[in-house]
Amino acid sequence: MDVREYIMKNLVKSTLLLFVAVAVFTACSKDDPTPEGPEASEYTKKVNRFIKAAMDDRYFWNEDMPSLNYNYETDSKEYFYKLLDEDDKFSWITDDVDALLASFEGNEKSFGWSLAFYNITDIGKIVAVVEFVYPETPASAAGFQRGDILLKVNGNNLSESNYKDLLNLDQVDVTVGMPSGNDIVADTTIRLLSDQLSLNPVLTTNVVQHDGRKIGYLFYAQFIPNYDSQLGAAFQSFISQNVNDLVVDLRYNTGGMISSAQYLASCIAPLNVVDNNEILVTYKWNRYWQEYWTDRQIMSQLEMYFNNQVPFKMGLNKVYFLTGSHTASSSELTITGLKPYMDEVIMVGDTTYGKYVGSQTLLPEMYLNDADAEEISNWAVQPIVLRYANSAGVTDFKDGFVPDILVEDNLFNAFPLGDKNDPLFKAAIEDITGTPVVAMKSAPKVSFNYKMIDRGFSRFDENKRNAPIGLIKLKE
Repeated sequence: MDVREYIMKNLVKSTLLLFVAVAVFTACSKDDPTPEGPEASEYTKKVNRFIKAAMDDRYFWNEDMPSLNYNYETDSKEYFYKLLDEDDKFSWITDDVDALLASFEGNEKSFGWSLAFYNITDIGKIVAVVEFVYPETPASAAGFQRGDILLKVNGNNLSESNYKDLLNLDQVDVTVGMPSGNDIVADTTIRLLSDQLSLNPVLTTNVVQHDGRKIGYLFYAQFIPNYDSQLGAAFQSFISQNVNDLVVDLRYNTGGMISSAQYLASCIAPLNVVDNNEILVTYKWNRYWQEYWTDRQIMSQLEMYFNNQVPFKMGLNKVYFLTGSHTASSSELTITGLKPYMDEVIMVGDTTYGKYVGSQTLLPEMYLNDADAEEISNWAVQPIVLRYANSAGVTDFKDGFVPDILVEDNLFNAFPLGDKNDPLFKAAIEDITGTPVVAMKSAPKVSFNYKMIDRGFSRFDENKRNAPIGLIKLKE
């Protein structure tokens, strides 16, 4: 079943009736102001009517939206963003819903690399540095690996206006940069063609023995339910090898589907917590939907529980998470959801992104008649629909979670993921064992002052970070 079918299959009938009622009502609202300017096209009006109905229905801040006459909003995307709360940096709209939904399943057209973009202020250059590369992808076939520096795209130096070409275009000529004295100079140029890829987010697992401890390492790139079995296999391997301690690397994980966060947390947490299906997080919706779920005691829409059906449970009382500034959404939910139940949840790295809200994919067929919905079926909105808190009531962490152990993720002197010399993993190992890891000596490749300006894997990365905790399953 694809994501579109999943969304529609789980809509309750009463919800669908409300959707239709809202759509009809908003089409003739008396609160719409007197219009100014040209009238929108009939096609745009249909898109706008869908936007208005969906936002009136599900948006968390729906009571605070401005009154706008959508018949005179000629740009549907601009209209959508006009409706958002001033503090909402997460909701978004797309006119390429099929590609977006495929990306939620781990199917994307890309080069297969994740990049960080830096402004090196000392020399006035913008560069990209490879964070990681998926196996069996165009980037891996071309020999790219973690720590490689990219200086040019299609013959042009990277700049604020073109660096996203390394994520968005179907074909690029990439010039690799090499440190040379006080500069980074052009080296070889490699042509890459993007491909439609199915990407397993369980990218790297490893077991390191240090000072008598067996330490399991898991790098998890995205929360994708299609690969929950691979996630389970990683925990099966840790259990079979009698791993004592666990380090989960979420430093580049911007989030994904909430059900996979539930799966991961259930593989980690103490056995009694998982077996008793304790509360992982609670949800708060807009006023209508909060009352709707509460009055009908539909607890699955008010609380999410640990899943005692996961096949492999480590039953830990202590866990380490490697984090960064783009550790977001479902990653943060996993961390905060575990904290009330474990003796120690230790974060190593940098402060997380700070996202405590969840969104839902809303489609035109939920709100419009069949003919109109079919005409604009390429559109979808992904508004914030709920706020979550852990079982201790922790929420509103807009500034992110501060790590217990602050460590810089220095890509200019990068080690492979899962290597005990990687600074973040090294710090976790040393905290676990109380003994130092004798690191391989390696001179920094770059000694300049630099500042990260962005990072990403594909053109949908920003959306994944800035909106979905996951698709919210609706059921009685």
